[in-house]
Amino acid sequence: MTSDPGEVSRLTVIRTKDARRRRLEIRRLKYTFETMMNITITENSNNGNKDQDDLLHGSKPSHGLTEISLSLSSPSSNQSTSAENGIVLAGFGEKTCMKNDDASTSTCTSHGLLSVIGRRCEMEDAVKVELGLMAKGGEKFDFYGVYDGHGGSRVAEECKERLHKLLVEEIVEEGSGSGIDWGRTMERCFEKMDEEVNKGRMAEEMVGSTAVVAVVGNGKVVVANCGDSRAVLSRGGVAMPLSFDHKPDRPDELERVEAAGGRVINWNGYRVLGVLATSRSIGDQYLKPFVICKPEVTVREVTNGDEFLILASDGLWDVVSNEVACRVVRRCLNGQIRSKTADVLNQNRASEAAAVLVELAMSRGSKDNISVIVVELGKT
Repeated sequence: MTSDPGEVSRLTVIRTKDARRRRLEIRRLKYTFETMMNITITENSNNGNKDQDDLLHGSKPSHGLTEISLSLSSPSSNQSTSAENGIVLAGFGEKTCMKNDDASTSTCTSHGLLSVIGRRCEMEDAVKVELGLMAKGGEKFDFYGVYDGHGGSRVAEECKERLHKLLVEEIVEEGSGSGIDWGRTMERCFEKMDEEVNKGRMAEEMVGSTAVVAVVGNGKVVVANCGDSRAVLSRGGVAMPLSFDHKPDRPDELERVEAAGGRVINWNGYRVLGVLATSRSIGDQYLKPFVICKPEVTVREVTNGDEFLILASDGLWDVVSNEVACRVVRRCLNGQIRSKTADVLNQNRASEAAAVLVELAMSRGSKDNISVIVVELGKT
């Protein structure tokens, strides 16, 4: 019986597609299996709150160490091929300790960072670290920032390039008084940043970014937050939030938005005018005056019990609680969790902690960009 060449060709195409689909399924299964083997979360039966009682486990070869295998590398340098495993790194090879732009980079053990595209099609997060940002009256300040863009990456990138510089300008303009009024200084800094992105030649009305920044120095931790990225301090083994998410359904934020004439609509989650899932941001000119850029500022004196600070975008916090994140970082810094990934083996433990948090968020199904900075307060 003679076969129809067209039918043979059609069957060949079908078989080829089926084979490719099976290969992709095997790759996804392999990633999921490795993730579940190496990062398993178990619930403590003594408490119904799962997040607060999660414990990180993994393979324990010897000496009480937990080894975490991070499968975070992109299959190629082209991010468009990332759909096969859903993970693409953004700038993982960046030095974890940076000085001013005109100075050489150096190795440091005070902090680590990681920013990944995750399962999104576009990278809209940006992170910034400036060690020795400035010295004022003998005080040395280090700057850390996480920016989570929406509608595009432009505003987040501009914040990365400019916000810390605007902060320096504000501190200098304040003069040499008895101390820095951090609340007023941060507010002016964020206002200027908002004006720049809304009035620049590249201004786009429907693009914006959250911003959570921390200034560490002179025995203080200063956090300014605008949006739903978050900063958490570990003090004496207890997770202390230094910022509170600006969600549209937060009672005081809901009242403020409605007083300004806006509405909060539950459309796939609570959103300002049914559009934006955060009630404060930099940019987003089309949603003003309902969405504002005014940050909430927290100032804390550093105590002997302060261990580390975590700054991260909501790609982490949507799936990992403050308590679990601090527990994971603490075990990484104590050497109880070590990464086997080549990219982080030669980095400091804070870098490993940031990487493990990212992988934990991925294993829990985070679908957003994920950016994490871990700062060891005892080693700044």
